[in-house]
Amino acid sequence: MTPKLARFVDAQFSGAHACATPALVFDLDRMRDNFASLRAALPSAHIYYAVKANPAAPVLDLLTTLGSRFDAASIAEVRQCLAAGAPPSAISFGNTVKKASAIAEAHRAGVDLFAFDSRAELEKIAAAAPGARVFCRLAVSQEGADWPLSHKFGTDAPTAVALLTQAAQRGLVPYGLSFHVGSQQTGVGAYCNAIGAASLVFTDLRSRGIDLSMLNIGGGFPVRYREDIPTMGDFGMAITEALRANFGNHWPELIIEPGRALVADAGVVVSEVVLACPRPTDQNRRWVYLDIGRFGGLAETEAEAIRYRITAPGVTGAPQPAVLAGPSCDGVDVLYRDTDCPLPANLTAGDYVLIHDTGAYVTSYASQGFNGFAPPEEHYL
Repeated sequence: MTPKLARFVDAQFSGAHACATPALVFDLDRMRDNFASLRAALPSAHIYYAVKANPAAPVLDLLTTLGSRFDAASIAEVRQCLAAGAPPSAISFGNTVKKASAIAEAHRAGVDLFAFDSRAELEKIAAAAPGARVFCRLAVSQEGADWPLSHKFGTDAPTAVALLTQAAQRGLVPYGLSFHVGSQQTGVGAYCNAIGAASLVFTDLRSRGIDLSMLNIGGGFPVRYREDIPTMGDFGMAITEALRANFGNHWPELIIEPGRALVADAGVVVSEVVLACPRPTDQNRRWVYLDIGRFGGLAETEAEAIRYRITAPGVTGAPQPAVLAGPSCDGVDVLYRDTDCPLPANLTAGDYVLIHDTGAYVTSYASQGFNGFAPPEEHYL
């Protein structure tokens, strides 16, 4: 936790500046530092921030001033980026599933870079955004990712070749390829293997008279929740070596789409304990219910995929194993039952806990009022 976040939390616990909980507290300076680290690790890459990770106006405003570009997944995100002052040329409409009306509105606003992975989506883009640049998403291995993505997105190499050939025939600019190795990807080799697969598509298309200009290697860069992970420098070196091995000295334009890596460790959630009690089904563990749960923004605890670190500053007692759950009446609103989650023995209703590294995929996942529970408050420092 950064000093700025610690000062805010100390004031919360002392009652000096108490805020309603649950609340996300976010250090914009930490995000600035993360952006600089990414640039240093991959200086040749254009950074397109994945807006879905945290679309708050202060986040987008600062990233715009830093020269970031943006990966938007919906027309609403396109509008948010434009409102933050991003030029249309700095926005990629990177979702491969878009309404025709959304494509047309984005194109009218000046956005001319669109993703696709199917013939039907390509036809929509050709009709709604004539002359636009397009890139095709490849399906690649998700091994090593805590939050896999490719079952829903991407196509195989032969289909990508055929689709990009058809794009040229439809008056679009076959601009490049993309892939995503899965969110919270902890293995550097995943990028290397995917770059190798993409290079074969570049070669195949070149033999057909189509020279692609861009390779989008997506996001997926991890943050440290509980377990150690490779550094951004490690990822940068591996990606650079893979590009040299597969493209020689003539690399395509490189795009990366970090979300989690930019904002996750800039945020901490402050949550109040609603109830702590034993249950007959778990005789050796207490159940601890928080005022934030899966529907309040902790959706990535699904299957206990993302394992947040949780502390209870100021609460005494030896750590004891606990089952952690949210406040709603839905039975799936259980955060951690299999993941080790020790909390102080004296933790009780009214105490506060901190859920660390929650600057990504929390506020953007929160429901707008399931069971009447409001989304977390947000404080950007």
